[in-house]
Amino acid sequence: MQNAIELRHITKTFGRVVANRDVSLTVRRGEILSLLGENGSGKTTLMNMIAGIYYPDSGEILVDEKPAEIRSPKDAYALGIGMVHQHFKLIDVFTAVENIALVMDRHEKYDLKAIRQKAHAICERYAFDIDLDQKVYEMSVSQKQTLEIIKMLYRGAQILILDEPTAVLTPQETEKLFHVMRNMREDGKSIIIITHKLHEVLEISDRVAILRKGEYVGTVETAGASEASLTEMMVGKKVELNIERPEPVNPHLRLSVHNLSVTNAEGVRVLDDISFEAFSGEILGIAGISGNGQKELLEAIAGLQQTDSGSSIVYYPDDDRDSTAEQLIGKSPKDIRDMGVHLSFVPEDRLGMGLVGSMGMIDNMMLKSYGQGHSPIADRRAPRHLAEEIKESLGVVTPSVSTPVSRLSGGNVQKVLVGREIAASPSVLMTAYAVRGLDINTSYTIYHLLNEQKQKGVAILYVGEDLDVLIDLCDRVLVLCGGRNNGIVEGRKTSKEEVGLL
Repeated sequence: MQNAIELRHITKTFGRVVANRDVSLTVRRGEILSLLGENGSGKTTLMNMIAGIYYPDSGEILVDEKPAEIRSPKDAYALGIGMVHQHFKLIDVFTAVENIALVMDRHEKYDLKAIRQKAHAICERYAFDIDLDQKVYEMSVSQKQTLEIIKMLYRGAQILILDEPTAVLTPQETEKLFHVMRNMREDGKSIIIITHKLHEVLEISDRVAILRKGEYVGTVETAGASEASLTEMMVGKKVELNIERPEPVNPHLRLSVHNLSVTNAEGVRVLDDISFEAFSGEILGIAGISGNGQKELLEAIAGLQQTDSGSSIVYYPDDDRDSTAEQLIGKSPKDIRDMGVHLSFVPEDRLGMGLVGSMGMIDNMMLKSYGQGHSPIADRRAPRHLAEEIKESLGVVTPSVSTPVSRLSGGNVQKVLVGREIAASPSVLMTAYAVRGLDINTSYTIYHLLNEQKQKGVAILYVGEDLDVLIDLCDRVLVLCGGRNNGIVEGRKTSKEEVGLL
């Protein structure tokens, strides 16, 4: 089978950090190749070089068995290479067809009717489910992703790179995407998919290429691989892939939410009359497609979101239900902390509201503790010790604990944030997408840390998008859809299909 792309001895460094070292691999015509590796192993950097975003320090790239000079995304387009990034490049107020028009060649005539016809033909050919006249801001995440793929095909892409394409899709949407990918493969397209979900790798790909610490480990046929064998290649040692779920011990009511509603600045009700209870020593999962009110729910409890009248969030600081109950509505985050309510919050937007990108790990640890000192000079010893501890226990890949966190890979930023929040010894721990974009080894470390907190009597609210994990990790799962509570199911008794339908 002919090679669509061949990488020979590719090396890329950023200062002292080696992102890729001497990587050689091939992608065949008409195949789906999965690219696996731990966080910071250089997967996205490698693909960015094929897509023209970075240029290799050494080595060469061959496209259709001819040497290629890819110095910009424009060069990549000309060679029939298109990349769909984790963060979509779409204009919200434009329709689907207007967004497609933006990728037209400068010499093409701007004719919206002709563009629609060509885009419609692409949709028919590969079974895409999308309304070409719908505005982007009205679309679901999966529709936006579909639009990004159509844009690439419109430009004539024969090689498509998809970076974490299923990160925010439901099982049903993932199945639709896989159907489309198989259609594209039948049509002779080559698809490279970067993902951390091993069950999906085994289901969709023909071969799997594995990177470890920036170096190429090897490529295996998917038919002869298993989750355990792929993880061992990725990590370099055997890893137990079992999520423990200890039974809650002596659970007590910790949080009681009643008739919680939130209306956003545009006047849209993003949370509609939500009621539930959270108990000490249990993990309550919150399932739902991204953008269905999960973020607003956690922010309302943390005092970061204005709630509608009639909403109630009551916190029970002691294990005695008749003890002093504290109403959290109307209190600022500082008030909530001063009351002794420890809400540790791992937000959706890691660098936007979780950490300060220009600061190193030590200073980001200090953001939680600087107000506790009695001296006008901040004590850096404890934050330094905590930073070193998190770096060690979660395997944060960073030149030093003083390196600005914005220079770390997305997964390593997440490790810093999750580690800091868990270290605050909260009584209620709320995590939004704690393992999004994390490799399997680190994900299991975090599941283990959450279970440790659970056994210490912490009430945990776990917002996640991987239904397999939600069902294996959580004691109960609350399903949000369109800002409403669609039901609470028992983690030990429910199925992925039941939660997906809810």
